[in-house]
Amino acid sequence: MELTKNIGEKDRKIRLAAGVLIMLWGVFAGTWLGLLGLVLMGTAFVRSCPAYSIMTMSTVEKQ
Repeated sequence: MELTKNIGEKDRKIRLAAGVLIMLWGVFAGTWLGLLGLVLMGTAFVRSCPAYSIMTMSTVEKQ
């Protein structure tokens, strides 16, 4: 199964930064909500967001 890339470069960088911050916050606060950071980092890594797919949205710049 191949995922459609719908996350652009700027969106990817924002997701990575936010994911790291949320994950670190979760670790230091001792809460499981930091796992949400892993979701953001995972979508940034594979460059595909299921929510974007449902909404037929894409932040990939057209060439």
